[in-house]
Amino acid sequence: MGGRWIERWEPEDETFWREKGERIARRNLVFSVFSEHIGFSIWSLWSVMVLFMGPQYGIDPAGKFFLIATATFVGALIRIPYTFAVARFGGRNWTIFSALLLLLPTGLAFVVMEPGTSYGTFVLVAALTGVGGGNFASSMTNINAFFPLRRKGWALGLNAGGGNIGVPVVQLVGLLVIGTAGALHPRIVLGVYLPLIVVAAVCSALFMDNLAPVKNDTGAVKEAVAAKHTWIMAFLYIGTFGSFIGYSFAFGLVLQTQFGRTPLQAASLTFIGPLLGSLIRPVGGALADRHGGARITLWTFVAMAAATGIVVYASVVESLAVFLVGFIGLFVLSGLGNGSTFKMIPAIFLAQGHRKGLSGEAAEAYGRRLSGASMGLIGAIGALGGLGINLAFRQSFQTAGTGTSAFVAFLLFYAACIVVTWAVYLRRPAAVPDTAETAETAEVAEGEKPRLGYAEV
Repeated sequence: MGGRWIERWEPEDETFWREKGERIARRNLVFSVFSEHIGFSIWSLWSVMVLFMGPQYGIDPAGKFFLIATATFVGALIRIPYTFAVARFGGRNWTIFSALLLLLPTGLAFVVMEPGTSYGTFVLVAALTGVGGGNFASSMTNINAFFPLRRKGWALGLNAGGGNIGVPVVQLVGLLVIGTAGALHPRIVLGVYLPLIVVAAVCSALFMDNLAPVKNDTGAVKEAVAAKHTWIMAFLYIGTFGSFIGYSFAFGLVLQTQFGRTPLQAASLTFIGPLLGSLIRPVGGALADRHGGARITLWTFVAMAAATGIVVYASVVESLAVFLVGFIGLFVLSGLGNGSTFKMIPAIFLAQGHRKGLSGEAAEAYGRRLSGASMGLIGAIGALGGLGINLAFRQSFQTAGTGTSAFVAFLLFYAACIVVTWAVYLRRPAAVPDTAETAETAEVAEGEKPRLGYAEV
């Protein structure tokens, strides 16, 4: 089959995992994180480029919000084919290709980033940076196959968190350039990333592997699309990851537009929230491994609603200090929720396998198939939440000159997420005994029906 292929992979076998599997899985995780990290940096590139676009570019705040919304939209849609590319071409092979593809939008941005370039050209180049968003879906699908269920929350959280850090890192690079060379030199940022993209591709080629047992399974795709929990989890992921990526792209522009910060002042604050949100994502996965993803997700949404209330108040009274406290709190909480929601996915489909009468390896194989197939769809729809956030900001600033009405809309959405999480995964239905447990903590004995944290999978 060409390339580095592993023919046998049984992570749920404790002997195999201890003697061979864990070492290989960890190595692939490290270089998956690196490649995904660069992908996130390129995807969020225009959250930095707009800070360099002064009056000489002739683009108003609404036009800048549209640029970053365009990158968000393409990055969300492209996650769907990227999910299935891993099974078609192999995780290692696709990681090499997807890393090298980042050279296209970065190189084009290097060419066009100057006053006098048409707005349509900027929109096109911003759209091409969306390929960086696809790296998340292929990376998560790939790493999901490497790790056993008991370690998925930690592994997926670390993989995604390390990738998410690409957002604050590119913003820090932008801050360094603005603080030293000034706001007239955006090409320096792009020059930093062109060689890093090549390094990511080379490392993937040298140190990653393909898993032969991970085959294209159109049946799994069809089942994932038909499964109601794919769409429920996608809705919740809009609230967690959609918030994270939407706020990450918009934070600096909101500070410039609503609070009159200069490019340097905005850049000096922009990276803080995405950095904290990225670092805490593995913690969300680990907490979900221990306490159940649904419980962590519920309380995360409750706290996000409270933090949004603080932001609305700060926006009304025009207090930058209070605004920063609430907004950075939203970043931290969305990162926590990112980890817990993604932990829920494999657990839900494992539980569904048990409800179908499967047990042991058969149930685990079913859970891997369905969770791998659903992750791309869930990730894509979740990322569209970032598009919604940027469009909401664009409309709010166009009509009222502030982001207050957008934040009120976000508050209502988090309230809906609270209701859905409780009603589907945590309430105690009268018809189902022992439902105080979540699917993540349910124990299923041989031949016994599982005890689930929801009425129906």
